[in-house]
Amino acid sequence: MSEIMKRILVTGGAGFLGSHLCDRLVKAGHDVICLDNFFTSQKSNVVHLLQAPNFELVRHDVTHPIWLEVDEIYNLACPASPVHYQYNPIKTMKVSVMGAINMLGLAKRCGAKIFQASTSEVYGDPDVHPQPESYRGSVNPIGVRSCYDEGKRAAETLFFDYYRSNNVNIRVVRIFNTYGPRMHPYDGRVVSNFILQALKGEDITIYGDGAQTRSFCYVDDLINGFLKLMNGPDDFVGPVNIGNPGEFTIKQLAEMVIKKTNSNSKLIHMPLPADDPTQRKPDITLAKKHLDWEPQVKLEEGLGKTIEYFASLDLSKYRKPTDHTAHKNTIADQGN
Repeated sequence: MSEIMKRILVTGGAGFLGSHLCDRLVKAGHDVICLDNFFTSQKSNVVHLLQAPNFELVRHDVTHPIWLEVDEIYNLACPASPVHYQYNPIKTMKVSVMGAINMLGLAKRCGAKIFQASTSEVYGDPDVHPQPESYRGSVNPIGVRSCYDEGKRAAETLFFDYYRSNNVNIRVVRIFNTYGPRMHPYDGRVVSNFILQALKGEDITIYGDGAQTRSFCYVDDLINGFLKLMNGPDDFVGPVNIGNPGEFTIKQLAEMVIKKTNSNSKLIHMPLPADDPTQRKPDITLAKKHLDWEPQVKLEEGLGKTIEYFASLDLSKYRKPTDHTAHKNTIADQGN
């Protein structure tokens, strides 16, 4: 049990990251309210917590206000993969902006500390590599991914305006690619796509030539970073990059998944989606300095745990992919 029991609200708490965070907070003895509208999440992610006396599940959409009495808020609610956020881009922007306004208003009224799950997407397709927090980004404000990129940028603006104008106690994390158990099998992310295709023996789809790079952080490492920032001193509020600086090409990831699943899958190439970043790697100097944080789980180890999870799933219990344009809006289409 924790020394001081806190009342903690986690928006998006039944999602991939939110459910892991709820696990940690419930285990620490806090009174946890998990708020989710289940657009991209699964109740199965938190069903094991429903019998805990210090856990409560509330179906609610953060674009509408809610009145609660809490000590801390983790604002994680938002579709976070192109498949989901391009399905309903206007709703995605509303969740980012109106959700931030509603949660910041709640924090102001309660005097609660509030955490914002921002994203490496605020850097866009970066021309600085790796990306430090001081880099202001290269974002297309009218592109097919802008609902998410600009929504999260606007949310950061709101957080810092509430911090400066209303003395709200904020924390802001910029999340880089994260993977692990409880990822939605149909979220369209590269790790889940590759693992599902490999387990089924299907061809593995690589968009572009596969030379674009990503950095993959295992979910347990990420949640450690969240907690270190939230429980750290008030003189460091972020934004701070939380991610794994180990850099891999998409082709390397595909080959690693094939090897670890003993799959006969072949690699096939499709056109690169519009505004897809060519490089993504966090500079975690600030996280090391202020939080004494750096990732511990190697990609090969984390992939093994993630593959084991996906192999255990009954896919009939998951909603099929939503209709979207995430992989239809290619660079070639932009000239038409």
